[in-house]
Amino acid sequence: MIVLDIETSGLDKVKCGIWQIGALDFYNPQNTFLEEARIDDEDIIADGALKVTGKTERELRDSNKQSQKQLLENFFRWCKKAEIKNCICQNPQFDLTFLEIKAKNYSLELPFHYRAFDLHSIASIIYYQANNKFLIEKDHSQMNLSNVLALCGIPDQRIHMEKGKILKQGRPHSALEDAKLTAECFSRLVYGESLLSEYRQFQIPQELVK
Repeated sequence: MIVLDIETSGLDKVKCGIWQIGALDFYNPQNTFLEEARIDDEDIIADGALKVTGKTERELRDSNKQSQKQLLENFFRWCKKAEIKNCICQNPQFDLTFLEIKAKNYSLELPFHYRAFDLHSIASIIYYQANNKFLIEKDHSQMNLSNVLALCGIPDQRIHMEKGKILKQGRPHSALEDAKLTAECFSRLVYGESLLSEYRQFQIPQELVK
């Protein structure tokens, strides 16, 4: 299965661009993908995207980088080697739709299946089983990756933003780091065990141990 995360120039899937893709093969986690590209000239950039990634507009439009189309072609080629072509994402509605729109723009065929494993939903169900309620605040789910990490016993050392405001300072977001965190949480929630050596220092909560 392909554990996937993308970094974009904003949340608008039509008007913004993809500048970084990170992924790993869940059943062969040493097989990773991380590449960057310049966004297209017509792609817009949101201030929040620069804050959360620590990048500048110049870096996102760097003409020395490969094109966004080349980035997708390289990633799709990497995906074809995965034995199981379903994706695992924290928010597949965002990542996969973004990729689908860009692929259509460049006349590229998606290499993975349209069904995906949604980490948000898996974590929400396990949270409900332990607490007899969902993690709901202000009329919607709060099970973002930070709260999934907390559920899995892993501290979130990344910068945290909400509605364009920085709530907690930390490391800039990276697509491969977020893909690795997603994979580690999926493994802990589904199998009750750690997947990646860099997170084994963090004890798995007893309620997740199978």
